[in-house]
Amino acid sequence: MAKSAGKQGGAAVGGAVLGVRALNRATLGRQLLLARSARPVRDVVGHLVGLQAQNTKPPYYALAARLEEFAPERLSALMAGREVARTVSLRSTVHTHTADDCLALRPFVQPARDRELAGFRAGLAGVDPGRLAAVARDLVEAEPRTMAELRAALGARWPGADPRALAVAARCTLPLVQVTPRGLWEESGRVALTTVEHWLGRPAGPALAPEAVVLRYLAAFGPASVRDMQAWAGLTRLRAAFERLRPRLLTFRDPAGVELFDLPDAPRPDPDTPAPPRFLPEYDNLLLGHADRGRFVPPAHRGRNRQGNQAYRILLVDGFLAGLWTLDGGTLVIETFGELSRARREEVTAEGERMLTVMHGAAHDIRFGDVVRR
Repeated sequence: MAKSAGKQGGAAVGGAVLGVRALNRATLGRQLLLARSARPVRDVVGHLVGLQAQNTKPPYYALAARLEEFAPERLSALMAGREVARTVSLRSTVHTHTADDCLALRPFVQPARDRELAGFRAGLAGVDPGRLAAVARDLVEAEPRTMAELRAALGARWPGADPRALAVAARCTLPLVQVTPRGLWEESGRVALTTVEHWLGRPAGPALAPEAVVLRYLAAFGPASVRDMQAWAGLTRLRAAFERLRPRLLTFRDPAGVELFDLPDAPRPDPDTPAPPRFLPEYDNLLLGHADRGRFVPPAHRGRNRQGNQAYRILLVDGFLAGLWTLDGGTLVIETFGELSRARREEVTAEGERMLTVMHGAAHDIRFGDVVRR
C-alpha cells in the first residue's frame, strides 16, 4: 500500500516538506496517470475540471492515457449528445467541459474575459455593452455564427465601431460554445458559436463559488500553491478563497519553501511508486496545471516541450518529461532527450502500441528517432 506523505500517526504535519518526486506521484495519481481509471468518460472530464482543447484531438489522446477502456467515439458521442462541449474558459483557452461545468464555471473565469475586453475598449466608443450583448445573443441563438460572421453583423449595426472589437466583446460578454461537428472524432467543422444555454437547452444554474473550484482543483492537481492555481485558472486574487478554506486543508512546503495546500484525504503516494510511461498530447492538463512545473519537468528539459506558443506532444518516463512524439503517416516517432535503458525502451514501446491501438485501431510502426537537441 502506498504511503501517505505529510502524515504521522494519522495527524497532519503542517509545513512538512514534499520533495519533487512526492509531488510528482501525488499529482500523477490524481490525474489518473499512475494507474488508468475505469470511470465513465464524462466523470473523468468533470474530475479533471475539463480538458485543454485548443486543438480538437488532444482531449481524445488525454483520455486514452488515463482510462482503461477508452474509445474516441465515447467522447465524441458525449459531445454530439451535448453532454460535454467546447468553450473558452481556463487561461482564456478552449476546454472541453461537462455541460454542468460549461454553465457553472463561466462566472468564475469572467474576470479574465473582462481583462481581455479591456484591451478593445477604444474600438467600442459609443456602444452600449448591454445592447451589444443582447444583439449578439439574438444573432448566435438564431443561427450559430463564426467570428467573421459576428464581425460583419455587429459591424453593420454599429458602423462607427471596430468590427473586431465588437465580436470580441460578444465573446467576452456571452458564455459561448463551439457547436458540433467541430470537435467530433474524425470529423471537421468550422468554429461556429452559440450561447451555452441555447446549445444545452437549459439556463445556467448556481455559479461555482471560488472555494468550490479550489477544492476541485486540489482534487485533480494538488498539492498546490495559490500561485499554481492562479496560473491554471488564468486568474488573480485567489488567496482569499484558500484562506477561507485553510481550516479544512492540510499545508505543506515544496523544496523551495513555498506553501502548498491539499485535501486531507487526497492520495499522496510513496515517492517510489512506479509511474508507467505515458504518451500525452500537446497542451495536456498535466503541464498547464501549475506555475512551477518542476514536479514534471527536470531542470535540464525546461522549455523543451514547446517552442513559443506551440506545444509538442510529450512522453513521460518515470513520471517526468523524457521526450516528444509525433505521428508521421502510419509511424509513431519517439524522440527522447536521453538514452533509455533496454527495459525502459520496451515499456515505452508497449505503451506506444497500446495508444496506437486505442486511438487508431490498427497496427502502426514505431520508430525511435535521434535524441532531440532542442
